[in-house]
Parts: sequence; structure tokens; C-alpha cells
Amino acid sequence: MAQNYRIYISDNTLLIAEFLPQQVEKIQQLEIQDFDLQTFCKKLAKNSKKTYIFLTKNPKQTFKKLKKDSTLIKAAGGLVESAEKNYLFIFRNKRWDLPKGKLEKGEKMSETAVREVEEECGVKIAKLGEKLCKTYHIYPLETKMIIKKTNWYKMTVKGEPKLVPQKEEGIEKAVWLNSYEIATVVQNTFPSIIEVLKISKLIK
Repeated sequence: MAQNYRIYISDNTLLIAEFLPQQVEKIQQLEIQDFDLQTFCKKLAKNSKKTYIFLTKNPKQTFKKLKKDSTLIKAAGGLVESAEKNYLFIFRNKRWDLPKGKLEKGEKMSETAVREVEEECGVKIAKLGEKLCKTYHIYPLETKMIIKKTNWYKMTVKGEPKLVPQKEEGIEKAVWLNSYEIATVVQNTFPSIIEVLKISKLIK
């Protein structure tokens, strides 16, 4: 079975798949021939939340073509659970988010995830669990288009330590939220974070 790709551009979703997914919302089909990622991103209406798709027999090859003119940045982050069964969230750039950051030279993705969570929230990770998923996010940087690939991991801490948000990284607050309070996050977060929460079965 071919691997499908789900790429986020702000609040828009770009799918690369063999078949149309079974979903209610309208999907606009795109053609890869003569497709220019930068032009496409510029034309996206501000605050739009649309889904686009490349239907292809070889999603991997189409994704490769899309990556060719972009710069790939690798990052990693974590969904942290406390002993009280609460989850760690940060508030940055007026939205709820999960702690994450860029891969440093010589690091494994799992090491990056742990380091970034510890730095951004002032906690000590007791156990690194399974890899939950990877997400892709596209954004412009000067004249280039960046594709950020983020690996997400399950993590736990001992007890429920006090959190210290890393202000220099623009993090306004770091909090522990229970499964009911996560509904607040869903109303004001990124599509990639919703994907992580769905895979973790914290939301449907």
C-alpha cells in the first residue's frame, strides 16, 4: 500500500494520495504538472481552511517532486503525560501548541524531542515512549519554501512538576490540561497538533 502524505499550509491541508479520502468536506484536486509551490502558497486566501489533493499512483514520487524546490527542516516534539493523567501544552503566537524544536547536528530525532520539551517547559522527561506520527508543514522563509518534518513522541514525567515556559522562545505559558480541557486547545491550535491528538486518541 502506497504511503499517503498530509501537508499543512497554515490552516489548509494538502493531500498526496492514490484515492480520494472518505470525508465530508470538499476537496479541490490539483495537477502536479507545472505546479509551483511558492505561487500556490501566495495565492491561498488568508484565514482559509481548505483541503487540496494530488491524486497520483505514486504519492512518494509526487512528494519528492514537491520537496525538490524546497528546503527540508527536521524537527521533533512530544506529547507529555503526567502521573495525574494530564497533558502538557504550551501557548505561543496566540495559539495552543505542543513543545517541539529543530534537530541539531549529531542528534537523533528522539533526542531532539526530549531536549526541546525539557528546554521549552523546564521539566525532566522520565520516559520516552513510542513515536506517535510525523507531520509536515510548509511555510515561506525569505525567498525559499520550507517543508518542516516533525516527529512526535509519547513521553511521561514523574509526578506533575511545575512548568517553566521558555519566554525567549516566545512561549507565554506552559500548562497541564486534563482530557476535558483539551477541547479548549482544539478550538485554537494548528491542524498538525489536531492530527497528533487524534492519533493519541485524545480527541475523535
